[in-house]
Amino acid sequence: MSTKTSELNELIEVTRDGKRFYEHAREEVKDVQLKALFSDMAQAKTEVIAALEGKVAANNESPATGGTMGGKMRQMYADTRAALSSDEGATYIAQLEEAEDRILHAFEDAMDGHEPDLRAEVAAQMPKVRACHDRMRDLKKAQ
Repeated sequence: MSTKTSELNELIEVTRDGKRFYEHAREEVKDVQLKALFSDMAQAKTEVIAALEGKVAANNESPATGGTMGGKMRQMYADTRAALSSDEGATYIAQLEEAEDRILHAFEDAMDGHEPDLRAEVAAQMPKVRACHDRMRDLKKAQ
């Protein structure tokens, strides 16, 4: 597996963690607006994953199919905090905002100091990644 494919697969895994976390949070919260928001965010992650998978497949390599252990642990931590909280929505928002930080930093790291074609492929997804990050950051600040 090439370095480029390895890095794209890492981004796929981190983004898939976010997607799964949003899908899980959507099922856990009662607020209809949060459910809709979390669905939108999961869909945005699906689009980023599909684009990255296409780049990996174009290199005749296999895209990553899983997530990371850290992503699963973050989700379990959020579930525990939400169970102990009087406002599970705020708990999930805070944890999802941290997940967005992780995703954004992974994409920024992938763009720093790498070959131009990898930077270009990652840069194409940055507007969507940054928009998701900023949306959750703003929501957390509004609480």
